Amino acid sequence: MTGPYTFAATILTLYPDMFPGPLGQSIAGRALAEAKWSCNAVNIRDFATDKHRTVDDTPAGGGAGMVLRADVVAAALDSVADDRPILAMTPRGAPLTQARVRSLAGGPGTIILCGRFEGFDERIFDARPIEQLSIGDYVLSGGEMGALVLLDACIRLLPGVMGAASSGVDESFETGLLEYPHYTRPPVWEGRTIPEVLRSGDHARISAWRKLMAETDTRLRRPDLWERHDGARVNPPSGAHEQTKEE
Repeated sequence: MTGPYTFAATILTLYPDMFPGPLGQSIAGRALAEAKWSCNAVNIRDFATDKHRTVDDTPAGGGAGMVLRADVVAAALDSVADDRPILAMTPRGAPLTQARVRSLAGGPGTIILCGRFEGFDERIFDARPIEQLSIGDYVLSGGEMGALVLLDACIRLLPGVMGAASSGVDESFETGLLEYPHYTRPPVWEGRTIPEVLRSGDHARISAWRKLMAETDTRLRRPDLWERHDGARVNPPSGAHEQTKEE
């Protein structure tokens, strides 16, 4: 790949044909064609050692389902490991946040493990430096959809991918709040008008209105976010006041 902003994504999966999938369309697809990021899907099954290419086995201690074998997953991982962070998409992982997405987008790329069946043999996490991530409190058939979500969130933040550089800054979660509501033409639709303040041309009023709406919507729709945001305002990080004074 060429260019200073290449973000290399390697996905370890039992279904490599799922990639790039929807990431081959729209802005992610254009960025892929322009070598702003690369996509390499590796089939975990290629690293099985028996004639049946077995990648899973029954759970130790009994129970339903099958578990991905640590030896097979490790062999696949070791074949591509480098200085990129290794992520495993699993409902047992930490919630994916916009802050983590932005951190990943600023790096060289990532290696993503996609689970299937009942998940991974836990020993793989003890033996390799793997960060476990979840995209929500629900269960999918496999980690591939989570990997697509993660990659889409990262790719759109790569330099030159979005039309306006500010598009990735002034939106939900970047400031700890939900984004304010948007409107566009026509000015009247089914008897509903665009708020007067947005038609006023008064940028100070518009900015104040947007801030108020972001705070109000966050407080009503996501009290968990509001509590963290409000707490951060009341109790700023240690040294924050001193830094402000120095500035």
